[in-house]
Amino acid sequence: MPRQSAAVYRRRRLAVLLVLILLIALIAGGVWLAVAQPWSTAADPTPSASAPASDTPTAGATDAPATPSDSPSPDPSETPGIVACEVGDVEVTAVTDADTYAAGVLPKLSITLTSKSDHDCTLNVGSSTQKFTVTSGKDVWWRSTDCQTEPSDQIATLKAGSTVSTKNPVVWDRTRSSVDTCDQKNRARAPGGGASYHVSVSIGGFDSVASRQIILR
Repeated sequence: MPRQSAAVYRRRRLAVLLVLILLIALIAGGVWLAVAQPWSTAADPTPSASAPASDTPTAGATDAPATPSDSPSPDPSETPGIVACEVGDVEVTAVTDADTYAAGVLPKLSITLTSKSDHDCTLNVGSSTQKFTVTSGKDVWWRSTDCQTEPSDQIATLKAGSTVSTKNPVVWDRTRSSVDTCDQKNRARAPGGGASYHVSVSIGGFDSVASRQIILR
């Protein structure tokens, strides 16, 4: 057999390398699609709040909102011409899993986005733009951003007329938050006994239309 030239060997190695790169890209894409699903549409069945971060909540885990994607669509580049959402396009609502919480039960907080527009629009729904705030009167008890770690941005498309909600709620551990007490295990606990608190949220530069009242027993 005639000996192959060095150029032929280089071309074969290059072809093998390109195939490997393509396979890695496909695998990585599949993994991303499998995990980037923290939103559900109004038509989806009610999700069970069984995300790892909220199954056994801790003070550190409860202060970090989930990064949304899936629905709204995470890739507005597939539909060119979509503009950014403006005031009046989006209604943000604070959602809780209950109205009243028995002693020791931790409130689970979520966000619902409703499109009030007749056209699709984009907004940043990343954890860097999410903020949950719990107040009692004028006293601010807890902010999800006080001890948030590694916030991220994510531009998503909100379909015209659609309503979507976060699948994985943020859990309030019934303590007073502060940027100076994130590592403390003995943060001041919110009084119960029928005390009233209000939950408000903001995301993508849009604030909730009203706060959501909860009662701690």
